[in-house]
Amino acid sequence: MNKTIHYAGIVLFTLLAVYTGYDMARLGGLGQLWGYRPLWCLLSFWAATVLAVKVFRPGSWDKLGLATAGGVLLAVGFPDILPLPWLLMVGFVPLLIIEDWISREKGGRSLGAVFRYSYHAFVLWNIIATYWVANTAFVAGIFAIWVNALLMTVPVLLFHTTRWAMPKLRYAALICYWLAFEYVHLNWELTWPWLTLGNGFAEYPSLVQWYEYTGVFGGSLWVLLSNVLFFKVWQAARAKGWKAAGWLRPALWVVLPMSISLALYLRFEPNGEEREVAVVQPNFEPHYVKFKMPEKEQIERFLALSEPVISEQTDYLVFPETSFGLVNTAAILSYPAVKALSPLLEKYPELNLVTGIDGYHEFREGEPLTRAARMVVRRGGDTLRYEVLNAAIQLNAGQQEVPVYRKSKLVPGPEIFPFKELLFFLEPLVDRLEGTTAGVGTQAERSVLESPAGRVAPVICYESIFGEYVTGYVRKGAQAVFIMTNDGWWDNTAGHRQHLYMASLRAIETRRSVARSANTGVSAFINQRGDILQPTRYGEATAIRQRIYFSDRVTFYVVWGDLIARIALFGSALLLLNTLVRSLIPKEGRA
Repeated sequence: MNKTIHYAGIVLFTLLAVYTGYDMARLGGLGQLWGYRPLWCLLSFWAATVLAVKVFRPGSWDKLGLATAGGVLLAVGFPDILPLPWLLMVGFVPLLIIEDWISREKGGRSLGAVFRYSYHAFVLWNIIATYWVANTAFVAGIFAIWVNALLMTVPVLLFHTTRWAMPKLRYAALICYWLAFEYVHLNWELTWPWLTLGNGFAEYPSLVQWYEYTGVFGGSLWVLLSNVLFFKVWQAARAKGWKAAGWLRPALWVVLPMSISLALYLRFEPNGEEREVAVVQPNFEPHYVKFKMPEKEQIERFLALSEPVISEQTDYLVFPETSFGLVNTAAILSYPAVKALSPLLEKYPELNLVTGIDGYHEFREGEPLTRAARMVVRRGGDTLRYEVLNAAIQLNAGQQEVPVYRKSKLVPGPEIFPFKELLFFLEPLVDRLEGTTAGVGTQAERSVLESPAGRVAPVICYESIFGEYVTGYVRKGAQAVFIMTNDGWWDNTAGHRQHLYMASLRAIETRRSVARSANTGVSAFINQRGDILQPTRYGEATAIRQRIYFSDRVTFYVVWGDLIARIALFGSALLLLNTLVRSLIPKEGRA
């Protein structure tokens, strides 16, 4: 690249990053949201950084171009970017080409070069697909994007290392390592599985009906193997020229699962008994309005929206996450907002109201404290020991006890301080970034909310992107899934729509109907084959009603969960052990 153009690019992207950052700060001062500005700010910053690094570390522009293409392909293949999910099938091909070039150029291993180009691609993927997380908290959003990209390089670096030790198994190793990475990322405290490859088809549920057998890891396996097959075609074409027959195998691998899925989709028959469910979307902006607005005014809006959509035939009314609070879970029925809802419940005695709350549990004398326990000295000098909860409850007429479900898949930062015992020295920084060091109280197992009308899974916000986790409710007897969420944190960007689409995958995996209540975002109903029904508009206060099926059917995935990922995890352990052993034994000493 011409030096003048190179330096001009650095200046241009730096100015764009500074301008968009300034504009975001200005809007924040005015109490306004940022929309898509974080996308342009972060992309500009990263472009300027990459170009600046190239000044001091000259290298192949071809490799940088390929890495950029790979990151863009992976990003735009995700929901609500472009309607092109099949781009995921070739998104890793540029990275495989780069790794192959580096291996041949260096005559073996070059972890540094592989890291640089793969990290660049993964940063682009994370920015373009999940820039909206910065709308919640800018610094925390930056951390999520760049750290997640860093973690994504681990399976690629392991693949590059295994290539040197066991060249014949290198692509099998890549698939195992990536699936194992996704599985670990689903199940540790720093969990951020949004970009699990199988989630890429969430916008098109008709293409992945077989998730009722495999879950999203079936989709991830599909994507990874497709990339390997297309890369092999590229290799063969480079060596022997382009041949149409060479494309047949990867094309069949892409088309055949889609065809099977479409057949399942068209032949699917809903299962179970119908229940009438109403969902309310109150539309309280969470950054500047909801938590400052008098609760009495919020209750009035809930009631005004609820009355037109419920009747004697309505079995359930669903309100969103953290609709009321702070509620002492030992005295829910005496809480003012709950009392204000009593006339509605008495008017419709068969109605069950499922709602999210901000709550707290007060520890009794001698009760064991949890990891999330907090302490405060009251005026009388005694110490209050309690834990904060993001919870769901079920209310109905005449009840004496209120069932409480505690959200247990927590958002790193706002709801849990990951690896607190190990990273205790970071507590002051977490506090400054408006995270939590104490965390939120959880429960060990899933539980369902029962009534004469049926058994429902109370799924709260972030929990809805964890497939195997949601099967825990079904194994406890859940016949339908109620998702309570608050998606206004991300403004009117791709985030809340991606979150909605992922609920379609939970419907397919469990073959359960879904009722989704968003404070704002998109509220909707989702049938058992993943179709989204009656989606609301972002930013409107409204309520919707639908008859949905309550089912007792149990799918293969509900029974076996993420079996594919667990097999990959075991395979990864064997491959890593073999790689380590072969790395320690000189080539001439191997059998």
